[in-house]
Amino acid sequence: MSLSSERLDFLIAHYVSGSLPEPARALVGAHLEMRASAAGFARTLEEMAGDALHDGESLAVSARDRRLKEIFRSAPMPSGPRGMGAASKFPASLRAYVGVDLPDIPWKLSLPGLRRHVLEKSSEVEASLLWARPGRALPRHRHRGLELTLVLEGEFHDQQGRFRKGDVAIADETVQHRPIAGRRGPCICFLVLFAPIALSGPPFRLIGDIIGI
Repeated sequence: MSLSSERLDFLIAHYVSGSLPEPARALVGAHLEMRASAAGFARTLEEMAGDALHDGESLAVSARDRRLKEIFRSAPMPSGPRGMGAASKFPASLRAYVGVDLPDIPWKLSLPGLRRHVLEKSSEVEASLLWARPGRALPRHRHRGLELTLVLEGEFHDQQGRFRKGDVAIADETVQHRPIAGRRGPCICFLVLFAPIALSGPPFRLIGDIIGI
């Protein structure tokens, strides 16, 4: 199991327990609507939690990996993603948080080839939607806290891998990256930041990324 997958498992577990802040909960809820396997995993966690409460038993931390393997083997697979019908471009969880659908987002130019719409900003969390033209690279940056990115349309890649529609990318203080949108079409993402980012890398490359060349 990769570190990214393990972090996503913990994120889904916190979603099931109801302990995520609203923007992160909307992000994970949308991911579950877009990924049938993730939705099955979440339902299995809910069933396990219910069984544990009923039996009065707790899951030993040392048994976590073994139980996760059991979950993946036994998780029921839904017939298909939910909440992405023709009537809405956003998953239901995200649309409820945003308040409008994708065609009605009031985008603002952030940098050449990048548009952004800030949904929430405080000292603790920032949530926003980001639109990137095909092939557009974001300036290289490092993180001072957790960053969650859900791909809504298109795809992007960085040194962690390639992330497509419905995927969640997770970055923290250990990650320094330069995400690049795929070339087949615009990339639209929902981002939740729990700390500001800091630009990094060679000055000439940063200048190129900022102006979009």
